[in-house]
Amino acid sequence: MYEESFNINNAISGVLVVDKPVGLTSHDVVQIIRKGTNIRRAGHTGTLDPRASGVLVVLLGPAVRLSEYVSASDKRYQAVVRLGQSTDTYDAEGRITGGSSPVNITEDQFENELKTFIGEIEQVPPPYSAIKVKGKKAYDMARDGEEFDLAPRTIHVYNLDLLEWAPPEAVIDVYCSSGTYVRSLAHDLGEKLGCGAHLVGLRRTKSGRFTLRDAVPLRKLRESFDAGNWYQYLIPAAEALSDWPALELTNEQVEAVRHGIRVQSPALQSNWARGINEQGELVALMEFNTESNEWQPKKVFFS
Repeated sequence: MYEESFNINNAISGVLVVDKPVGLTSHDVVQIIRKGTNIRRAGHTGTLDPRASGVLVVLLGPAVRLSEYVSASDKRYQAVVRLGQSTDTYDAEGRITGGSSPVNITEDQFENELKTFIGEIEQVPPPYSAIKVKGKKAYDMARDGEEFDLAPRTIHVYNLDLLEWAPPEAVIDVYCSSGTYVRSLAHDLGEKLGCGAHLVGLRRTKSGRFTLRDAVPLRKLRESFDAGNWYQYLIPAAEALSDWPALELTNEQVEAVRHGIRVQSPALQSNWARGINEQGELVALMEFNTESNEWQPKKVFFS
């Protein structure tokens, strides 16, 4: 796949893209990677529920400092929605709260309602979520039977496609902004259709620029830890934001950027760019200063 990547201090820094299996939390996967690589500094960039599988991006070493930028990337999912029942958790683990069975919804009706969720929309997160309300996690409050309201959030749904129609289930492709709850999407769709619905299966197929094609099954990754050749799956940190424009720095500019000094270079199509050295390694995240026509290092990875 990709070759082993080191920063100037010979500390391993990079990305492991894992195909997370059902049954493990995202934190479980990070713990397995910490143990297998002997690198304590590791973190994922977007939680996948234990019942969900698919692309989980894990940052290692200094690359964890990219987390806020990688986490904000768009996501893509294949979701299985079951019509006819709504639940308090919006998924199959919850208590049935309503719905109508049998389901008298046609494929055309389903598709027409599905399309109404495309665009910038307000979405209320599920009550059983990790969002904090007055310092307490919503799912703890929900389990304790406490009454509370979660504020709606503005999200962007770029595209929704019906992949398979097999009532009472439907498989949909969801391409959305970070922060979208597919469980809420399934629940709200059921409300609009008037029959109730909940999520019964979820697989993340894309996170930022990484797809299932880039992902290594966790089983295979564990085998590589035992064999000592896991480096073959390590993707250079610069690849994590490869949709950002690259600013190629000379050796002299790298030295300046290391000390937080602005450098002269032409403007790019974006005010943010990855500063890359002549070896293609990530040096810094840079912001263009329009007044001085210089690039200001904002987050430096070479010390």
